[in-house]
Amino acid sequence: MPLRRLATATALATSLAAAPLAAAEDGVTTFTLENGMDVVVIEDTRAPVAVHMVWYRVGSSDEPPGKSGIAHYLEHLMFKGTEKRAPGEFSEVVEAQGGSDNAFTSFDYTGYFQRVASDRLSLMMEMEADRMTNLVLSDEVARPELGVVLEERSQRTDSNPGALFGEQRRAALFLNHPYGRPIIGWRSEIEELDMQDALDFYADHYAPNNAILVVAGDVTADEVRALANEHYGPIPANPEIAERQRPAEPPHLAERRLMFDDPQISQPYLVRSYLAPERDPGNQEEAAALVYLADLLGGSSATSLMGKALEFETQKAVYTSAFYSGTSYDDTSFGLVIVPAPGRSLPEAEADLDAVLARFMEEGPDMEAFARIKTQIKASQIFARDNLQSRARRYGEALTAGLTVEDVQAWPDILQAVTPEDVMAAAERLFDKRRSVTGYATPTAPQEVSQ
Repeated sequence: MPLRRLATATALATSLAAAPLAAAEDGVTTFTLENGMDVVVIEDTRAPVAVHMVWYRVGSSDEPPGKSGIAHYLEHLMFKGTEKRAPGEFSEVVEAQGGSDNAFTSFDYTGYFQRVASDRLSLMMEMEADRMTNLVLSDEVARPELGVVLEERSQRTDSNPGALFGEQRRAALFLNHPYGRPIIGWRSEIEELDMQDALDFYADHYAPNNAILVVAGDVTADEVRALANEHYGPIPANPEIAERQRPAEPPHLAERRLMFDDPQISQPYLVRSYLAPERDPGNQEEAAALVYLADLLGGSSATSLMGKALEFETQKAVYTSAFYSGTSYDDTSFGLVIVPAPGRSLPEAEADLDAVLARFMEEGPDMEAFARIKTQIKASQIFARDNLQSRARRYGEALTAGLTVEDVQAWPDILQAVTPEDVMAAAERLFDKRRSVTGYATPTAPQEVSQ
């Protein structure tokens, strides 16, 4: 990158970072119960509402070999009743209080939440603590729910060529790590799951010392501490739960290429994914630089380098984008997408992508774009504080990914401290084709019918 241009961009970045966000977020208190359950309290008295979340440090990447989908299946079964409550009663009680509830499974976590009036918080804790240890299952409820999970896979994945393409790319990118298998599971393995698999997984992972309680809203830390000790405190820790041990990725020695076709694809496109570093405890700087890199290359079509160069200047593409999320327990991915203009082939689109990346590595970030992104990131961090659920989720996702509360609170200022030099250094390390998968998605060619 030319020194004069780099110096100007650095000066702009420095001026924007002159007024950093608070390193420690106001109204956030943390403590740990005697049984090992971590608690985060986010006080916000603007409305008499509370969000109650329990996050388990277990996701699809912690499943036993051959049992893919068991984490998500168990998430479904957690609503099927306990010794105290009938199947479905949990959500019925929440709804009767005027609240809402749901659950979610990802690679690194499984989470359960309720949004209710803050004076109903004790009831939510009582019910969630109950199903942490007292889940009751029978074949009559477990077997039909497996059919529900399979139907979910049919609707969201098997009938969606984009989802299937993404599933295949991820399996190719991660050679050995369980991030390469889908969260919902492979159909052939889901079909073989049973109630005992779910109960075994439940016994192995659902315990207070493997959970994080996050409460956000019109509460005080003292109130939450008293309620947490009352409802969760009596549950004993599981001494068998140890630190996660996952297979490591071996060195990637060759780039991988994927050809995927489906009759539902109407417009060919390509996606290239690179193995990328995640946010690490006490070391989030490279991940922060990759956040900027994704925006600079493929954020807004009107302002990003790929958008301007390929959609507007040369009209070689009708759509471009880049994606990266660093909140992950282990290495994650950085991706680039191009939908070429009609009449332009995917090999030509790939050459266009490589040309844009070469241009970026030679010229460096655009000064105005870098400054604008820095301002947008700062604004988004501020606005995010107005959403109780997103604030609670930010802590839950980070803590289950191995980060600390201090990491979460330092993240906004780390983002503001990113310089163009940081972005270029991160890009230099990232763009190694040996650590990449390039996928072509095309419509299935019509088959000739012999006469």
